[in-house]
Amino acid sequence: MKKERNELLEFLGGLAMLVVGLYLFTSKATVQTSFFSGTLSLHGFSINSGLVIIPFIIGIVWLFVKPSSFGAKIVTGAGVLIIIVSVIASTTIRLPKITLYEWILYLVLIFGGAGLLARALFGGDKKEGKK
Repeated sequence: MKKERNELLEFLGGLAMLVVGLYLFTSKATVQTSFFSGTLSLHGFSINSGLVIIPFIIGIVWLFVKPSSFGAKIVTGAGVLIIIVSVIASTTIRLPKITLYEWILYLVLIFGGAGLLARALFGGDKKEGKK
């Protein structure tokens, strides 16, 4: 006789494990950005961080000159995208010295919880024709 799965309990347990694991992991991590320090380095190519704003400025001026221009909207959108990508690319995430036990605990909670959530949401053994 096969034991009945309680999908709600799996879902809530997986969600709790995932939230606790992510909280513990993110409470240890420090995030810093070097975007406003003057230069942005991407794959060995170094540019001044202020230069990434130029396409956005050109797009805004173009939008005010010709508001219905599709090209102005493209250049403005590309400028915003370049700024966002530049800030993300210059972000550094660091973990302080942690023990192996803590690292394994984070991994088990995060990925075990994600696995339980996935099994509860998408997992099999669902019998449609049950009476």
